[in-house]
Amino acid sequence: MENKIHAHVPYGRLAEHLDYAIANRINPEVFFPAEALDHLVWEKLASLAGAIHSAGLKTTIHAPFLDLNPGAVDPSIRAASRHRIQQVLQAAELLRPEVIVVHPGYDDLHYGDNRLVWLKNSINFWQEFVPKARELGTVLAVENIYEKEPSTIKALLDAVDDPRFRHCFDVGHWNMFTTVTLKEWFSELGEYIVESHIHDNHGESDEHLPVGEGAINFAQFFPLLNQYAPDAVWTVEAHNTEHLQRAMKNIKNYI
Repeated sequence: MENKIHAHVPYGRLAEHLDYAIANRINPEVFFPAEALDHLVWEKLASLAGAIHSAGLKTTIHAPFLDLNPGAVDPSIRAASRHRIQQVLQAAELLRPEVIVVHPGYDDLHYGDNRLVWLKNSINFWQEFVPKARELGTVLAVENIYEKEPSTIKALLDAVDDPRFRHCFDVGHWNMFTTVTLKEWFSELGEYIVESHIHDNHGESDEHLPVGEGAINFAQFFPLLNQYAPDAVWTVEAHNTEHLQRAMKNIKNYI
């Protein structure tokens, strides 16, 4: 587990948490909301990135997602989404992330009969950015959000068909929306997983609890993750330092 754990941190709070991350050997997953990207001071980002790399830590990035949809039917929404990903890739030139996590923007209730339209738009969108990901040495990883089962994400991954476009499995989101078992999800998408977001809940809301404090069966999850994606990044999505500390402690009970 050494140097494998990343922890979610919004960019606006990266500076204040950096000493803690370095002291505890925790790699940051830097979340860039839209407003952070619009007001980036590039010299500051370069300084933070330099401190992270000098300490021997790795990085991942979580791209903005609110209001965005790479597969949107409305071309203006796709254009806004494209602009944000372009900004993220510019930040990635400094942070040098192993993975950039992106949201798919799909849900069954919203798209219904437009599923294939969304899929076609999404395929075209991500194919545009794969060459830049390859140039940067990173991987774009599409995260499950509202997906009840893996077929839509698998169709997208199969169509793009590139090792620089893969899957981030969020076990908390899976627990909220799934109609399939963990084993079934890993059987379908395990070979594509390059990162996993790790947090707990009771299946009704996105509580972001420490591992083992909700209803998710982590005794089953961790062996499956190690079996199907032994090299995947583990990102603890805790919303405060206390929860992060409890999560890090609890994870040791399962590995």
